[in-house]
Amino acid sequence: MLPHEGTYPILYGQIPLPIGAGHRTGYLSRPDSAGVFPVVVVLPGLGGVGSFERDLCRRLARTGLAALTVDFYRDDTDPLSAYSELSDSRALTDLDEIREFVQSEDVDWNAGHRIGLLGIDVGGRFALIKGTEATWVGSVAVCYTPLTGDEQREIRVADRLDRLGVPVLALYGAADDLIDPTTVDVAQTRNEAGQWLLYEGAGHGFADPESPTFDQAAADDAIARLSAFFRSTLPAASVEDLG
Repeated sequence: MLPHEGTYPILYGQIPLPIGAGHRTGYLSRPDSAGVFPVVVVLPGLGGVGSFERDLCRRLARTGLAALTVDFYRDDTDPLSAYSELSDSRALTDLDEIREFVQSEDVDWNAGHRIGLLGIDVGGRFALIKGTEATWVGSVAVCYTPLTGDEQREIRVADRLDRLGVPVLALYGAADDLIDPTTVDVAQTRNEAGQWLLYEGAGHGFADPESPTFDQAAADDAIARLSAFFRSTLPAASVEDLG
């Protein structure tokens, strides 16, 4: 592990998550140390859980976080249709069930009763909405999440921005051809306690190495900000001294 990659060796791999009537396959990465750590649930974008989401979990774990992701979309053959068919209420219920697992007696690596949510693209809609209504949400971060265009869904994210009472970090590209940067500016005025940041010259998907608009500098800065944000807004890690 190189110094810039973090300070913790990590454990990572698939994990069964009890959601609904059965189990879904999740992906967990956490420090390979005895102790408890702040927990962040990563909500993927339209493409579901891929190499980017798994790598993101691993990078966060190297800085002392436990990062968990799961594919919310039931049909991966047509991502847009799968997202359209997933109701907001179903996604929010899934989040509650993930939280129940994280805070259950089966989990011995969770640091506390508040959990962080990190939403990528449309996954950030569910993170922002949940942040307005669940007391177990400690903080919310989103990366290039659309703030308009959801008028036909159950809940409009724009209607919830004034109600965000938890710390918020929102990261966008100023050159995003899918999201008007003025909507980010408006969100900042409506969520004054949050940080809504624009990376100059960065496009949509700037943090994903597989995206044609990947921006290395913006991605590295984003990871550093996300790690620091969650470590400062969630229950602190406590590592056992086995020496």
